[in-house]
Amino acid sequence: MNAADALRALKARGDAANAARMVAYHKAPRVYLGLPNAGVDALVAEWRGALDIAGRTALAEALWRSDIHEARIAAAKLLVQARIPEDEPVWRLVTSWAQQFDAWAIADRAADVGSRRLVAAPERLDEVETWTKAENFWTRRAALTFTLPWAKQRHPRAADLAHRERALGWAASYAGDREWFIQKAIAWWLRSLSKHHPERARAFLTAHGERLKPFALREAGKFLRA
Repeated sequence: MNAADALRALKARGDAANAARMVAYHKAPRVYLGLPNAGVDALVAEWRGALDIAGRTALAEALWRSDIHEARIAAAKLLVQARIPEDEPVWRLVTSWAQQFDAWAIADRAADVGSRRLVAAPERLDEVETWTKAENFWTRRAALTFTLPWAKQRHPRAADLAHRERALGWAASYAGDREWFIQKAIAWWLRSLSKHHPERARAFLTAHGERLKPFALREAGKFLRA
């Protein structure tokens, strides 16, 4: 399976009417084929079965470069896997994507890849921390979406608690950021945390909630209300 064949397969399943709706919805200026998620998933499953991790990484890199919405979604889905021996090429690829994020759907699918690679090697948090100062707010947002696994753990170990606190520190530094997607990411992180560790989410909101936008404060506390 090469990139040209993969792109032809995606384009063959496109829907022009749906593509027009996707342009209006996602707003990011790129080509949209109008292919529903189920169609992308079916093709990705076929490609994953035919390629080893090196082949999937190469295909993902080429699909991403096309800058077609569905191709970038497929690129991320190709690499979602908990255990990948020698995963540095995958990490390097997904971190290069993080510098180019410009829309939530693609960024969130890439975070599905990046979060697994972070859990596999938490020392990579040092690199992710540099994103918190990025000019591109989508890259800053990725520091939270990539670390979401530490918000969702039921029984974190001591090391996991340290990673969780590090991410919460980044969220606290973002609390005064007026960008809607940054506020949404903070709320998402805290809402996830509150499901299993409500006391920590409450403590964060007590300390920083007054700097959040009202919608983010409401969403963050959704599961904390009596």
